[in-house]
Amino acid sequence: MTSKNSRRLVGLAVLGLVVAACGGGDETADGADVECEAGVTDAETLNFYNWSEYIDPELILAFEAETGVDVVESFYESNEAMLAQIQAGVTYDLIVPSDYMVGIMIEEGLLMPIQKNSVPNISNLASEFTSPAYDPGGEYSVAYQWGTTGLGVNLSVVGEDFEPSWALIFDPELTSGYAGGVSVLDDPRETMGAALKYLGYSLNEASTDALQEAADLIAAAKDNIATFDSDQYDEALVTGEVAVAHGYSGNMIVAIGEADDPDNFAYVVPQEGGTLWVDNMAIPADSAAPCTAHAFIDFLLDAENGAALTNWNYYASPNAAAEPFIDPEVFEDETVYPSDELRSRLEIIADTGDFEINFEDYFAQAKN
Repeated sequence: MTSKNSRRLVGLAVLGLVVAACGGGDETADGADVECEAGVTDAETLNFYNWSEYIDPELILAFEAETGVDVVESFYESNEAMLAQIQAGVTYDLIVPSDYMVGIMIEEGLLMPIQKNSVPNISNLASEFTSPAYDPGGEYSVAYQWGTTGLGVNLSVVGEDFEPSWALIFDPELTSGYAGGVSVLDDPRETMGAALKYLGYSLNEASTDALQEAADLIAAAKDNIATFDSDQYDEALVTGEVAVAHGYSGNMIVAIGEADDPDNFAYVVPQEGGTLWVDNMAIPADSAAPCTAHAFIDFLLDAENGAALTNWNYYASPNAAAEPFIDPEVFEDETVYPSDELRSRLEIIADTGDFEINFEDYFAQAKN
């Protein structure tokens, strides 16, 4: 997901790793030919391509201190933007694609198989994340964080008795009365998916007629859409720039919690349902530092490190071993860990194969 934006600092407990340079330390452009050992690095630099502000900086500093590796972060705002960079041959060592994008990248041969023997902490994953539909057997990816996509609402503008519906961003009769208008994600699958859910379809509807309806809905709402934004929408909400913002659970929860008047805002998943997403760690097939990438994955899967990640960004952890270390206020918050009733209304975005390009095309049509 995008701009996993959080600034909340918490105490960090990390377990030590014994890390040394891997035989000869030579980098390779064909990481698939390298056999990695647990906790062993093979490069001085790890090029980490991630959603912005999605990881506690203290975790990166701890990994760097224990390994001597320099973690260089670059950022993207959508899965499609990340995919384009990888397809263009830009080399990264570790990426964080969402569920459906993992399936696309596997199909295109863009990911390296995970060497599970070199990631012993992979056993900490909850069973529901070990063999997802988009990557059976977890052969190419390891779950990082998961959450929901919904709406942040300024109650002083919308009112406290509002109906939690996608109408809050798509119905001009409502949005025309909102000071500042609304913000929607600049993401074809998320925003087209929200429109599809409002219209009564699955967010994975593979019908051009349905996509045309969704595009028409977005286009009709454009006069009151202040911005298509996947980066600063949470800040725009709490500073009063927009009345309603479409975005990701952790971003919204943290921004609202840090607002001057947090009781004036709410995060909801619309009654029509929405997205439950899983972001994953994956290693591009041409990684120059595959062993270092495996070591970093294992580091983040440590129970206490996994808890520190969730305590910082307020996204749910797929790490079952981390749960005892997650702050109760986070673990018991149903906007972070949704109830079974809410989960029954959510869908994971699926790879629709050759149809996938239509989501991008109809979204571009809706915006222009």
